[in-house]
Amino acid sequence: MSPSFTKSIVFFIHSILIILFIHQNSFSQKGGLKLKKHTELSVQNKDSSRFYSPNLLAFTNLNKIPYHYSLKKLSAIQKAQEKHDIKKIHYMLNDYVLSFGIMNFVKDIDLVWKLGQLEEQSGNMEKAKELYRIALRHQPDKKNRIIQQYYDSLIAYEKDNYVPLDYYYELVEYRKAIDTMRPPRGVFINMGEEINSEFPDYAPAMNAANDRLVFTSKRNVDAVSNRVNEDLYLSLKEDAFWEPSVPFPGDINSQKNEGSAFLNKDGTLLYFVRCDASDGLGNCDIYSARFANGKWVDIKNLGENVNSLAWDSHPSLSPDENTLYFSSDRYGGFGGSDIYMTTRNKKGKWGKAENLGPVINTPGKELSPFYHPVYEVLYFSSNGQLLNFGNLDIYKSYRATNGWKEPMNIGPLVNGDGEEYYFTIDKKADFLYYARSEYSDQNLDIYSFPLPMEARPNATTILEGKLVDSTNNKSMRGIITIIDVTNNIEVAPRYLRSDGSFSFNLINKAKYKILIQGDDFFSVEKEIMVDGDTIIALLSKIVDVDKPIVFQAIDFKVNSSDISPEMIQSLYYIMTFLLDNPTYKLTISGHTDSDGDQEINAELSFKRANAIKDYLVEKGHIESRRVSAQGFGSSKPIVSNDTEENKRKNRRVEFDIVKDWQK
Repeated sequence: MSPSFTKSIVFFIHSILIILFIHQNSFSQKGGLKLKKHTELSVQNKDSSRFYSPNLLAFTNLNKIPYHYSLKKLSAIQKAQEKHDIKKIHYMLNDYVLSFGIMNFVKDIDLVWKLGQLEEQSGNMEKAKELYRIALRHQPDKKNRIIQQYYDSLIAYEKDNYVPLDYYYELVEYRKAIDTMRPPRGVFINMGEEINSEFPDYAPAMNAANDRLVFTSKRNVDAVSNRVNEDLYLSLKEDAFWEPSVPFPGDINSQKNEGSAFLNKDGTLLYFVRCDASDGLGNCDIYSARFANGKWVDIKNLGENVNSLAWDSHPSLSPDENTLYFSSDRYGGFGGSDIYMTTRNKKGKWGKAENLGPVINTPGKELSPFYHPVYEVLYFSSNGQLLNFGNLDIYKSYRATNGWKEPMNIGPLVNGDGEEYYFTIDKKADFLYYARSEYSDQNLDIYSFPLPMEARPNATTILEGKLVDSTNNKSMRGIITIIDVTNNIEVAPRYLRSDGSFSFNLINKAKYKILIQGDDFFSVEKEIMVDGDTIIALLSKIVDVDKPIVFQAIDFKVNSSDISPEMIQSLYYIMTFLLDNPTYKLTISGHTDSDGDQEINAELSFKRANAIKDYLVEKGHIESRRVSAQGFGSSKPIVSNDTEENKRKNRRVEFDIVKDWQK
């Protein structure tokens, strides 16, 4: 068969499979929450694995052959198409795609997309979405837009949209006068002069006891040649304080560059990188050393099963210390640099390195793998995953039967506009340690940062729900904040999705406060104890700025303008709405029935409206100019005053909320 004939078969298969493209959104919200008026629903579901997409794909040839090609199988698929045997096409295409080598994801990625369409048509939505995500990662940019638009339509009610942090912290500041519980805010802490120097310091690593910190520094500068030498430095923790760092003991540091260290659990085994060494295979190789009899000994290159002719770095050991993860830009990978793993046999020899595959690795760069010493979670940095806040973001992925589950961006509280890599996390998963600079012209320093909820390895319990209007079940749009009452861990705020839904991954068996704010409804606050996956339905009331609002609970005693305890909750709704929406102002209008003297009634109605204004201004610290009070007495009845029931309706306080155009 000629090459042109082979290409024509593949093109023919691509063409016929386009027919299978399904335009309707088959992932609609069937069977979703049905809310009854003025009710709250809470349902427990113990299957937490459903949120983290299962890895349903096993690419068995991935580390065996660079490229899979079978003219026989492609011809068989063509014959099945001629017979319109879609079931057989599906079966054979699945077999063909799962036999892919790494280069197939460059040359034949369209077949992954087509297989996803077949899976969707067959009702295997989870597998279809996993295939779509792989296609998105590895599809050339010029073809990405159609796939991205279709995939986005499938996950419209799953996708999380984070709130810009500056805007969110501004909202928090507006509410500080009334919030008894404010969300925690993580602060970067420079580790101080004991660790950092006037030169770049980066790539921290800790032992499991969190009392030894190894890092890379460029402080070793030759006084004559001004040559910078990367070396490893060590600091010990004594009585909760880090001792001044010193060059790593022994012969670990040399005239070459050393860096990217990793200590095993008890601190007796060191993995590190040495570049341009005489015994090296590539420009940078991974080495190991043992601590015995008070010295670091047995320094050796891990050999050709691990190292390559290229750059190999960023080693990280699994908890059982038999699997080593690392980054490499060796030939034959998916992108600029990939993450690989090697396993150690019973004789202690490292096996041939294997690529982690198309879920973790992309055509971009994957760096800094870190396997948590307690939890089965792999952290890594990437600029090729589907959600990026900056150039290099940190992600986490859980092990699956056939590989790795969908990587999750650990959120904007950690990932910013720049690059986040060269990091480590302590054993308790409380703090992230990584290098950053406060200003663009400043050297890198090592900082600690409280690990937010999105980055916690044990945040695997799902809280999800929906907010709708209490009168018509209409979905609402706004900002949802989760405050961790039990552990005081910061959670990144998000926008409600277009259908009013939300979902968060949280730590189980903890109490949380839910706060939802919007510009067209009264804010919602609720505390909930999460014990297993939880679904909750929440209700609020849409604020119609074209109509005055009347609360039945705001009912003054006869001839009184005093604020009673029964009114507080209703006034709180108004107060929080004004705080959440500083571009609105309020007019309070007092009204009475026709009984009594009209002048006295007018004066009383004004006193009542003004008492409410004073309460809002004092308790909510709302600008006085945003709230006005007026009294109309009995001059504006809404019904005739001919019955006691109608008089009760006329005795009211109206709240008119309008846009403040001076803002």
